Amino acid sequence: MSQMNVPLPTDAELAILQVLWARGPCTVRDVYEQLSQDRPIGYTTVLKLLQIMTDKGLVVRDESQRAHVYEARAAEAETQTRLVDDLLSRAFAGSAEKLVLRALTAQRTSPEELERIRTLLDELKGGRS
Repeated sequence: MSQMNVPLPTDAELAILQVLWARGPCTVRDVYEQLSQDRPIGYTTVLKLLQIMTDKGLVVRDESQRAHVYEARAAEAETQTRLVDDLLSRAFAGSAEKLVLRALTAQRTSPEELERIRTLLDELKGGRS
């Protein structure tokens, strides 16, 4: 299944994906223990979400062991790109400028972040000469 045919993750699914990206392949219990540190969530809720995510193609399940192990199907950067593309087209009429300006004014940006952004812009500008 192509990533383009895979639906975008919901907020709850994205939270699970973030655990899988950070920790690598995990059991339901691993994901549950990580998520339950930050918010109340039930084990069976995590199990059901992972089953749904498997059906959607967001994760792959290794059933070779007694405790099934789940892994994100797509890399974090690939999913982030898909989410940004979706947001860009739906909320900003395709304008990267509007998206960046809104992101920079929505909350305080640290001087270190601004310097990394400047460096990236300089690199992008240099690559288009």
